[in-house]
Amino acid sequence: MITLETLEKWLLVPIETEHLEFKEAKQQFDSTKLLKYCVALANEGGGCIVLGVTDKRPRRVVGSQAWSTAEALNKIKAYIVEKLKFRVEVTELQHPDGRVLVFEAPPRPVGRALDYEGAYLMRVGEELQPMTPDMLKRIFAEDQQDWFCQAARCNASPDDVIALLDTQTYFELLEISYPTSRDAVLDRLQSQHLIEQTAQGWTITNLAAILLAKKLDAFSPALARKVARIVIYEGINKLQTRDDKTDNRGYAVGFDGLVDFVHSAAPQNRFIEEVVREEVKMFPKQALRELIANALIHQDFLTTGASVMIEMYRDRIEISNPGIPPIKVERFIDEYRSRNEQLADLMRRFGICEEKGSGIDKVVNAAEVFQLPAPDFRVGETRTTAVLFAHQDFADMSKPDRIRACYQHCCLRYVTNQSMSNQTLRERFRLSESQTATVSHIIGSTKEAGLIKTDESESTSTRYARYLPFWA
Repeated sequence: MITLETLEKWLLVPIETEHLEFKEAKQQFDSTKLLKYCVALANEGGGCIVLGVTDKRPRRVVGSQAWSTAEALNKIKAYIVEKLKFRVEVTELQHPDGRVLVFEAPPRPVGRALDYEGAYLMRVGEELQPMTPDMLKRIFAEDQQDWFCQAARCNASPDDVIALLDTQTYFELLEISYPTSRDAVLDRLQSQHLIEQTAQGWTITNLAAILLAKKLDAFSPALARKVARIVIYEGINKLQTRDDKTDNRGYAVGFDGLVDFVHSAAPQNRFIEEVVREEVKMFPKQALRELIANALIHQDFLTTGASVMIEMYRDRIEISNPGIPPIKVERFIDEYRSRNEQLADLMRRFGICEEKGSGIDKVVNAAEVFQLPAPDFRVGETRTTAVLFAHQDFADMSKPDRIRACYQHCCLRYVTNQSMSNQTLRERFRLSESQTATVSHIIGSTKEAGLIKTDESESTSTRYARYLPFWA
């Protein structure tokens, strides 16, 4: 609890620390600056920004009128939660020399850097600066690697290792010959830090189990809860369930079977079927493969009692994983940052995913080829969800659907060294030249949303204009 006694101690601190910031703010304080300081303080383990105190020694209370009414204080509290998605405690102190306002930012979550409008901030002296790539990498790797190194089974015999892990599939995925002796198999797994020999026997790591287990529930209830769950509903809501199953195998062992099951359960894409006169599933297999792989790889393994969920409805499929992504959803298509580097590396070597970040590009491209609405990526309080939609006529698409499709099309063109124009967007929506004005309106709305911008190096006439993502 922050009291006047706490404040008196702070006034005597020789210099501002990474956990403490003083501002006079006699009349007011900029709300954007406050948000940025809260993010920077949280990124450095939490701390306080104190308004109404001089930041030069000897420090003294000068009083602050910032957010001086109860209504104004409640509004800024709500604004902080709305913009930053975390709560900042606010304490109002009535010091003899004036009112002091203390905003106390909590520590950031383990393995996650916080940002303000895409900028991961830290304090350098009295200034706010973006965090360095090395610092971000260290944050995203916190504790996750430790989890993979932890023991899923201790004191296992050589026969136990072979019985618990699908070593045959391991060598098949790497496209190398299966060793002629059991010892050679164990040596190979140990060289990849999947198992470790001790005086009491073999230790099987969580990484080995989560990838290669024949049955995850043979290890522990905690690992068994990490299996992907597939729920298929009859309609567009959760009222009636048609199928509910889990795949108890390790991710690498069961991946192809999991993707095949989900793809086969999907309804038909009647629009495509009529055009090409053949049976085509609603959701492209390539898109399902990439999204399921992403969910498995990028989940937060430190979250207990939660797993990857694949929920299929009549009009969409939602694939979600525990954890908040280390990058903004708007940058999924061009950036890549994994919180689980060991897992991602092995899944790449198994041919299940690519570490270079092209997976979402493929998802967006598949949606365009199959004439589907643009996929949606959503971040909740504890989960990240990717949504693929069934075919929808352009006339039935909502304004947000059209804006999202425009932005993703622009990103897709940019990462393939091309640019978006009215014509390319018309082709994406399968619209005729007579609907040029309609597409121009979508482009305008997407620009107003701050998602795209005009390419100033090209012609700026409406007819020949080219467009870039906002981050380009």
